[in-house]
Amino acid sequence: MSHAFNRLLLAVLAGVVAACRPEPTAAPITAMKSNSSTPITNSAPSAVKSDEDWRKTLTPQQYRVLRQAGTEAPFGATYEEFKKQGAGTYVCGGCGAELFSSKEKFDSHCGWPSFYDPANAKNVITREDKSLGSVRTEVLCAQCGGHLGHVFKGEGFPTPTDKRYCINGVSLKFVPTGGGTNSGKP
Repeated sequence: MSHAFNRLLLAVLAGVVAACRPEPTAAPITAMKSNSSTPITNSAPSAVKSDEDWRKTLTPQQYRVLRQAGTEAPFGATYEEFKKQGAGTYVCGGCGAELFSSKEKFDSHCGWPSFYDPANAKNVITREDKSLGSVRTEVLCAQCGGHLGHVFKGEGFPTPTDKRYCINGVSLKFVPTGGGTNSGKP
């Protein structure tokens, strides 16, 4: 691709990212049982920090994604790292809540980490998102309310749930089986 086309593509993506903000009157948050389509009412996030504290503990990119519902660029270094990670658990980059397991990850070739089911459904919540002129389902951390990405269903992937949790890699920290983390703050 030409450099001019790449710049144009990045400008369009930046516009989409800038438009991807939660609405002030966002739909109610629900948690989804991993093997059910029945929403469960969920309480408010328990890991509450001031905006100043979030800015101190998160990288600028994590802050933009987790606290401002931004989107990282597709096919970046975080995505490449994700594809190489082995067995382990993915926790929230903001508060450390368990979100996904490597057992449910798959490569959807979309440019962002993909999972077909939350590992610990009580820590993954969803709500309706109308921010880009269409209705999508936003995925958030139940503990801190951080924006993780979106979930899509019915795309035909050969997974047990036919769902794709399309998650921003910077909103996750990987904990390999056996301990230790290998990416990001806090």
